[in-house]
Amino acid sequence: MKFLRVLCFAVAGLTYMAASAGAAEVFKSYGSIRPSDEAAAVFESHSVLPDYRYYVSGADLYPNALIALEKGHSLDSDLWKERKLKPEDMKEIVGNMQSKALEVGETLHGFDILDPTGKKIGLWYSILRAPTYVRIEENGRVVIGTPPIDLWQRPEDGGLHRRWR
Repeated sequence: MKFLRVLCFAVAGLTYMAASAGAAEVFKSYGSIRPSDEAAAVFESHSVLPDYRYYVSGADLYPNALIALEKGHSLDSDLWKERKLKPEDMKEIVGNMQSKALEVGETLHGFDILDPTGKKIGLWYSILRAPTYVRIEENGRVVIGTPPIDLWQRPEDGGLHRRWR
């Protein structure tokens, strides 16, 4: 009986190790976003960094998210719209996003966009409940998930917030 118990633990341990290795292999191309006061400051000071390309997701008037991606990286998505921004354009976009966030009782936050090694490759600006993912394709292109289109709906109007409860 003791032998059987040891054998079961050994099999369970090997299964766990194989599953962990498999999961690590699957997620090795995924980066992340990390909260960043510096990223928020860049957007909120209406700075347009020369070595970055800017993209919006959602409506042009008040985007669901605004990202800045280092020019050395190319974005693989038809859902993000590239914008050539000047500081006055950034001021308008950020102001509109802040107004919309207040309407739905939210605040905007900045995040660093990180590659799978933890290297910063961009900046993200949105409300906290805007889900995303970062994946680096084999060809080096970056895939960044866009927030859902109902992001700005209030919970009582059936927005994303309600589905997470």
